[in-house]
Amino acid sequence: MTTPTIVAGAAPAHFGDTLTRSQRLTYVVMLGALVALGPFTIDLYLPAFPSVAASLSTTNAAIQLTLTATTIGFGLGQLLVGPLSDAMGRRLPLLIATSVHVVASIGVAMAPTVEWVMVGRIVQGVGAAGGSVVALAVVRDLFGGQRLIRMLSRLALVIGFAPVFAPVIGSQLLRFVEWRGVFVFLAAYGLLTTVVAAFILVETLPRERRGRFSAAVVAQRYRRLVKDPAFLGIAVVGAATFTTLFAYLTASSFVLQDVFGLSAQQFGLVFGINSVGLVAGTQISARLMRYVAPRVVTAGGLSIMTLGALALLTSSLLDAGLLGVIIPLFFVIAPAGLVMPTVQVMALADHATEAGTAASLVGAANMVVAGAVSPLVGVWGNTPTAMATVMLAALAVGQASLWLVVRRRTTSDVMV
Repeated sequence: MTTPTIVAGAAPAHFGDTLTRSQRLTYVVMLGALVALGPFTIDLYLPAFPSVAASLSTTNAAIQLTLTATTIGFGLGQLLVGPLSDAMGRRLPLLIATSVHVVASIGVAMAPTVEWVMVGRIVQGVGAAGGSVVALAVVRDLFGGQRLIRMLSRLALVIGFAPVFAPVIGSQLLRFVEWRGVFVFLAAYGLLTTVVAAFILVETLPRERRGRFSAAVVAQRYRRLVKDPAFLGIAVVGAATFTTLFAYLTASSFVLQDVFGLSAQQFGLVFGINSVGLVAGTQISARLMRYVAPRVVTAGGLSIMTLGALALLTSSLLDAGLLGVIIPLFFVIAPAGLVMPTVQVMALADHATEAGTAASLVGAANMVVAGAVSPLVGVWGNTPTAMATVMLAALAVGQASLWLVVRRRTTSDVMV
């Protein structure tokens, strides 16, 4: 395959249209691998929670806090990498961030205490942030119109699929290695993505389109985004959706294994079933956006998620058993696939010149809010009722933002 060259001054929304089918496929695979680095870093060791707690002689709540530490690091890393990529180009910030991830992963694998795990997970999250931010920014650099929707939907497929598929892989890894081996695996994956990006990813942001990197410039960009009510409302919808998904991710290993007695492999099977629904949702979302506005797809997806969470709470209060938890969960997780692609499309549509900063702010909001709220499930006992309550609260905020803010503001329904 001939490596594409970015021509200085070329309009990025049109340049991507000149790529061949094989080149676009290569970009999808490479950028998807970069995007998946974050979710895999966060979620791969979920099935190991009980064994990590036993190994380090600590509590389940402390282990859940290591997950929160990762999401906070990931959110902060996006806030840094996004503006850097708008000022320095996409390649260098990405390569630095993924290299930091590799070093931090090795550090966590060697951590002697839960406190060291928390520190290492924060740094690991900062490093993993590079892949997510840069991948979305590169797509916005290259594409516009329906092709942008398709490319973002494919990345959303990874963003949605990876968090629920990662524990499946993690549960299988635990059949052969202890929990520290999971982080060795993450270090190897991070190294592989770094090497591939170094050889394949071309610079998609010409020098004349870059801004300056300073505290004042970064603050001005973020201030401009925050003052856009439509963007802010969309970011809240995305954070609410991700918090719902994250409540499921943080609590489900304890709910399904400790409360209902599933094995790590059975737990992985349940995740696999939900991942199929999530994947289907992202693909349906991309097709629907060819015919209806992204906001309409968002409204439908949020409505189904809310009904699913309400059914989960009801069945939990009625003590309906394992099926009373698994079935409603599917109708909470799968429709999230409808919402996540639309959030990316609407958030980046009107901010092409600051795509990295916009992507970083949306991603940081997802991670920081989800990381702060989802541990409430553990505080309230890791029960199905606690999980459903947190989900419903997050979805209520998302619904309010969609109908009171996003629907009343002008956002781009058709990309140019």
